[in-house]
Amino acid sequence: MSNLKLSQLLKVVVITLLAGVGSGGLSLLVGTTKLDHLFEIQKPKAESAKTSLGREMSADAESITPAKDQMNEVPKPFQGTIIYQVKLKANEKVIALTFDDGPDPKNTVQILEILKKNNIKATFFMLGQMVKSFPQVAKQVAADGHVIGNHTWHHWYRHMDAATAANEINHTADIIYKTTGVKTTLFRPPGGFLNNGLANYAKNQNYAVMMWSEESGDAKRPSPQVPTLVKNVLNNAKPGAIVLMHDGGGNRSRTVQALPQIINALKAQGYRFVTIIQLLEIQAQEKNLVTAASPVVTNHEHPNHQLNHQ
Repeated sequence: MSNLKLSQLLKVVVITLLAGVGSGGLSLLVGTTKLDHLFEIQKPKAESAKTSLGREMSADAESITPAKDQMNEVPKPFQGTIIYQVKLKANEKVIALTFDDGPDPKNTVQILEILKKNNIKATFFMLGQMVKSFPQVAKQVAADGHVIGNHTWHHWYRHMDAATAANEINHTADIIYKTTGVKTTLFRPPGGFLNNGLANYAKNQNYAVMMWSEESGDAKRPSPQVPTLVKNVLNNAKPGAIVLMHDGGGNRSRTVQALPQIINALKAQGYRFVTIIQLLEIQAQEKNLVTAASPVVTNHEHPNHQLNHQ
């Protein structure tokens, strides 16, 4: 007779003998798990394996260990500058996809799945308050090998004094590092505003202030339909382009729907996808090219500065 059957038989015998003592016996009958422990009864292997797998999956979902001291550092020529795009040779068909306002537990996760399926690395400009709210999603972005940039804590547009601007950027940098292990020197000002104190502070701290050369338009109100989002990106695609999209700040389901179409169409045109860091490194290696740094301009002087940018 197997140990399992013998243990079960002993348990039945004991319960039967004790059942006559009244409520104590009934109490013991209800609490049979204590007897399981007493006789060291093991669950069937299949059931135990299933339970163990569930615990492992839950643990994985709750604790992705970040890679410590990962540095997203831009080449020195670009530190402390404002960059709209990288100027590359016409045959250097590389493009950078960027996503703002996350991490988001729905949109970002779906975008990560699409990028992984296509073996693409992108750049995510994160809000400090969103990293605080959804740390596991932020960790997953880093674990998947994407580049992380600083997008301030609150996404404020208003003018800030030096102390407030410093807090917005430093507080965000701190939580990004504590959560993901990533130190970044990439900064994108909310809404593309360059004259409210944020960009000046970032430049003084040797951040590369990253703007964009084209956008899907997914932050406009009302949000364009999916075909329009795709068309907006494709119509302005060029070597060294920086594409602005969003994985947070609202319902980005249309961005998620448009992304595979954008990727497939750009691939068909011969483009390959790189991060902002890789894009800057490519230009740093190119010789006799005009610098990509742009002077500070007011919002009305550059079409990419949107007042309705979320």
